[in-house]
Amino acid sequence: MKNKMSFDLQRFSDTGYLKDNLQGFVPKPIAADIIADIVRGSSVMRLSTVQEMTSETQKFPVMTAGPGAYWVGETERIKTSVAEWIFPELVAKKIAVIVPCSREKLEDTTINVFGVVRPYIAEAFYKAIDSACLFGTNSPFAKNIFGVASAAGNVIAEETNPKLDLDISDVMALVENGGLDVNGFVAGYDLKNSLRKLRDGNGNQLYVTGVDSSTLYSQPIEFSRNGAWDKTKARAIAGDWKYSIIGIRDQIQYETLREATLQSVTMSDGKPLSLAENDMVAIKVTMRLGFLPVKENAFAALKPKA
Repeated sequence: MKNKMSFDLQRFSDTGYLKDNLQGFVPKPIAADIIADIVRGSSVMRLSTVQEMTSETQKFPVMTAGPGAYWVGETERIKTSVAEWIFPELVAKKIAVIVPCSREKLEDTTINVFGVVRPYIAEAFYKAIDSACLFGTNSPFAKNIFGVASAAGNVIAEETNPKLDLDISDVMALVENGGLDVNGFVAGYDLKNSLRKLRDGNGNQLYVTGVDSSTLYSQPIEFSRNGAWDKTKARAIAGDWKYSIIGIRDQIQYETLREATLQSVTMSDGKPLSLAENDMVAIKVTMRLGFLPVKENAFAALKPKA
């Protein structure tokens, strides 16, 4: 996919043990791998414009209208026009996850510990990112994709047409009516079976699955993973995703917890996990990212039938 962020992260040999480094920054090679895993797992990040943030608050230039060209005759003065730019400001917000692990991990090097817990960190992060950016679930951001589509009146109900592909075509038209192009879709896994049955007038599949990506109407479609998709609100969302901007701060911090009680983790005895009593530790990992859909009419949604 297009969003493969590259950070200038030099590899180094990490010989420090977790017990001697109870807090700090996740080793850079592992931090880069975690971010890569998050980008691969997040539907929003695979479609959106992803930028590296060098500060907690940052403005990014976005061209909303380009310069025009004009026909001119002999000796006529050539007209000039100015491109229209906006400078949306992204504010990085903190996202955190706590991963319990055995106390023996304190005897491992930090780079080995994070090599083990890396997939759990990435999964927790990309689920939270998709939930917040798509539907505003537990979100620190002022806007979300479904919300701006609704505000623009770009939502139609499923089964407005006799077939699903025609419903999706009408959703695309809502974006196109604003002079924009749909360059991707996002949907929940429950839509996959319906999409596999779609055919065009010649019997060819409209939904095509590939090794790394799938397409619908020749545009990439991403399926939101691990419960991030709210199927009560939408069946699919189409958009011109260059107007969805995500900014990532590349520093990932951690802190080792040794005596906390984790209310969200229930043990076999029905009680919350007490790190001291259960002879465990937990690693709290935080990172910062910003998000903003900069054009409301760039997105449209197909909502489920009543």
